[in-house]
Amino acid sequence: MVPCRCVKKELDDERLARLKRYSNLGMLAQFTFQNLEPQGRSGNPKNQAQFQKVYEAVKAFAADPKGWLVLVGPSGSGKTHLAAGLANERISDGFPAFYIATPDLLDHLRATFSPDSEIPYDEFFDQVRNAPLLILDDFGLQTSTAWAREKLDQLLTYRYNGKLPTVIVPIAALEQLDDRLQTRLTDPELSKVCVIEEKQPVSVDYAWGPEFELQKSMTFENFDRRRVNLPLEQQENLEEAYRIAFEFAKSPEDWILFMGEPGCGKTHLASAIVNYRYQAGKPALFVVVSDFLDHLRSTFSPESKISYDQLFEKVKTAPLLVLDDLGEQISTPWVKEKLYQVINYRYNAKLPTVITTRYAPDEIVVNLESSISSRLVDRKISNAFNITVPDFRTDAASQKRTSRRERRGR
Repeated sequence: MVPCRCVKKELDDERLARLKRYSNLGMLAQFTFQNLEPQGRSGNPKNQAQFQKVYEAVKAFAADPKGWLVLVGPSGSGKTHLAAGLANERISDGFPAFYIATPDLLDHLRATFSPDSEIPYDEFFDQVRNAPLLILDDFGLQTSTAWAREKLDQLLTYRYNGKLPTVIVPIAALEQLDDRLQTRLTDPELSKVCVIEEKQPVSVDYAWGPEFELQKSMTFENFDRRRVNLPLEQQENLEEAYRIAFEFAKSPEDWILFMGEPGCGKTHLASAIVNYRYQAGKPALFVVVSDFLDHLRSTFSPESKISYDQLFEKVKTAPLLVLDDLGEQISTPWVKEKLYQVINYRYNAKLPTVITTRYAPDEIVVNLESSISSRLVDRKISNAFNITVPDFRTDAASQKRTSRRERRGR
């Protein structure tokens, strides 16, 4: 029996739909080779020529995937578009490809331990491990825990030993990965490393100071966005805050205003954005508003090692700025003037900015100067998001006290 053209088309359409569902691409299904500039978007001729070489290498891999392909380059250089384009090309040719961002992979693996999980851990891990073509994006920001390192090592070792076609897109430089991972990713007999664009070194002016040891440890990986005992609405609210911060970290544009009571996670998310940018080799600056104003005042002292202009310009013009705890400063005419100058400059220049404040949406206009608050809530440039979860530090302390009482009761 031979299917007629109509039946064959239905079968082909059904197979294509199955492949698209399997691919896990979601919105990235629109990223194809057809809508990708072969020379990239860099204005540098050297970078354009390099991107063209990588583009051709990726297309060749899509036509005949063998071994591993590692796409290296700074954030915004086109790595994800190339990887998604490769997956879409395989699907259009009738072959399966499975795409997943590494943080999402680890989240899914953790979720499979839940009794409510629709798929067992072993089944999901086996699906990823044996994918005919696996594309692992945003690799390198998720190895801060022993469990995460173990799972990724198991996955990569299995595919390495089986020489299964794999595309890996690191977010950090290969040199920042541990030796075992570097060995796998750079093995010349299996892996082809394509450098899209050389990363520019981060200026020493943009780095965590010694007073920010706590913020330095705050990452997306260790942000607890699935806190127990939270109502569903608050769980969804926290998930959305995480999503907004993570998407901003990957490609900072415009402003984010995180509102919420102390301990709700605002500073953690803002710090995670900065840590993500540092790992990607990009500059960012984190300042606590009240401390920044104190530093500004101290520059007027004859003993100051930095001039007022230097410090003020650094904050005002930072490529990405986090202003933490806006509204906690003592309000004087001088303070209002300095804050307005910083915020107005960045507003007019449309410089990416993250602002955290404990004020609720209806309190911002009341408690902050109108010249500042109107810019913070301007929907043309600012994504204002109110985190509605309670202070997790108070909850954690309460749970510890309850646990101690229960142990004493036994």
